[in-house]
Amino acid sequence: MALITIKEYAERNGLLHDNVRHKCQRGSYKTAQKIGRDWLIDENEPDQDRRVRTGAYVGKVRKNAGFKESEPGSD
Repeated sequence: MALITIKEYAERNGLLHDNVRHKCQRGSYKTAQKIGRDWLIDENEPDQDRRVRTGAYVGKVRKNAGFKESEPGSD
């Protein structure tokens, strides 16, 4: 287990340094450790992207918002 800085980790995995730092602060990486003021992470730590990319939730907020459509001529 070789520890590298999050800047190196971000460069190797094509990520932004700030995003990796935020994930470390939130505890998203199991091997991330803060030593002094620097974050270190195992070089073999997988980056997990948990975003929904299938479009399964598109329009869900609008459908469940509770807004009623006004009927034409009801003014």
